[in-house]
Amino acid sequence: MMTFEGLDENFKFIVFEVENQARSTQKFMDAPSRKRYAKITSRDDYIDNLKTIIENKCYSRIHSDQSLDKRQLNKIRAIQVICVNLEKIADYFVNIVKQMQYLDDQSFVQRYDYTEVFEIMLSRLGAILDAFHDEDMSKALYICKAEPMLDDVYKVRFDRVMNEMGMGRDAQSLVTVLFIFRYFERVGDALLNIGEAVIFSLLGERIKIEQFEALQQTLSKSGFSDSFSDIDFSAIWGTRSGCRIGKVEQREAELTSEEKKQGSIYKEGNLEKIRKERESIQRWKQLFPDLVADIYGFHEDADKGSMLVEFLNGCTLDEVILSGDDELVRNALFILENTVLETWTRTMVKLPLKTNYMWQIQSRLEGVLQTHPEFWRTPKSLGGSEVHSTESLLSACADAEDELEAPFSVFIHGDFNINNVVYNHEAQQIHYIDLYRSRDFDYLQDASVFLVSNFRVPLFDSDHRSRINAVIKQFYGFIREFAQRHGDATVQARLAFALARSFYTSTRFELNYKFAKEMYNRSMFLLEKIHQYRGGAWEQFSLPEDVLYY
Repeated sequence: MMTFEGLDENFKFIVFEVENQARSTQKFMDAPSRKRYAKITSRDDYIDNLKTIIENKCYSRIHSDQSLDKRQLNKIRAIQVICVNLEKIADYFVNIVKQMQYLDDQSFVQRYDYTEVFEIMLSRLGAILDAFHDEDMSKALYICKAEPMLDDVYKVRFDRVMNEMGMGRDAQSLVTVLFIFRYFERVGDALLNIGEAVIFSLLGERIKIEQFEALQQTLSKSGFSDSFSDIDFSAIWGTRSGCRIGKVEQREAELTSEEKKQGSIYKEGNLEKIRKERESIQRWKQLFPDLVADIYGFHEDADKGSMLVEFLNGCTLDEVILSGDDELVRNALFILENTVLETWTRTMVKLPLKTNYMWQIQSRLEGVLQTHPEFWRTPKSLGGSEVHSTESLLSACADAEDELEAPFSVFIHGDFNINNVVYNHEAQQIHYIDLYRSRDFDYLQDASVFLVSNFRVPLFDSDHRSRINAVIKQFYGFIREFAQRHGDATVQARLAFALARSFYTSTRFELNYKFAKEMYNRSMFLLEKIHQYRGGAWEQFSLPEDVLYY
């Protein structure tokens, strides 16, 4: 058990005090009296002060004690979260006893049987110290489950009160009963936060109860049978797709370095996205077994899905490009180009394909304009010249896109950012990750995303920028060579559409306005060029290469 001098004692006191407030509130509701009311309201100030003392000690300890390891820091952070929520619960009890004065008859509330509510609350409050100090996952989950139970109680009472209000009697008392049970329901929310804080102290990562239950189910289906307190769950990268990604491994000090390399990636999120990613991984696996991770487990629950997949060793390509020496970068790009060449060639279907780059811009406009509302141009005129609005430009370019077809399709990654490519130098292997957008489409979708994901790296010093530009130049040359080899005569025209799409939609992830404006301007420049060329021979369209470099 981990102890913190002074803090542990205060922590116990606040738990005990809130338990006492719960019991006192139940007694007050059974038999209201001024003495009980005064006791509850006066103890609330003490709990507030105790919470402040604990918070100050937590912050002071975190900032002043350099010897704390990660687990100790997590314990202190969990204590702070638990105490904030305990103080909220105490406030709800004060609000409940204050509500009692609005009842025409103070025994009125007893018709709605609140005994079950106090049993749920007291049993969970009583489990907090044991769950925290014994590092007991089952008790943490037990605390969390108060929330759905109290939700159910509230729903039953709500329906009954609504029904009785329709009879036209005791309106004030009925509304008061509703408020009282609403406060009980909010106690459940606070208990859920407390249980999740205990889980955080055990796993070392903030994870919602439904996410933990999905992880538990997924691990169980994958054959894991040990204690979940032996699991180290740590988030390793963010994702813009709305999915939760983390690394899962055994918390064993004795593991060899080779065993430590083995772990799993846990991914949880929207069911449709997780299903799509599983299908994509399975298809990639059939085509190129070493390119993507193995799936160890999959679980569905209502509208959420979760997967446990193999952890792929190596560095993401952005890390290699920005931090590796020149020889490492050259080698990584050589392996990447060979991998891309093989995937595009082997999955090629030589049938014409319509693209939808302009539709992709339009489908993401809301996100772009939420971040940068200025990136929506209204029509303007200057002398005899007309400046097209964004709306009319996109519409005209969509019509122009209808004049074009890709000569063939390939199975694309679908989100070919440089941080979705993993390079393993030891194995001389490239791996693909984050594959839920994989589909049969124009290879220039992946090409443009890769080029712009390099461009949008927010580093502007000359050393980094020259390195990034060199990668862009090399990959652009690779694209043109591939197009020439396969008779793709409209490659530069379609790449202009694809780049306009990637530049414009990337602005929604960039808060540096000046840099976002650079990408927006490049998109507008390409769209204007496309619009002016409409009706021409697309095979002769020339992409201005300078647009690729910053």
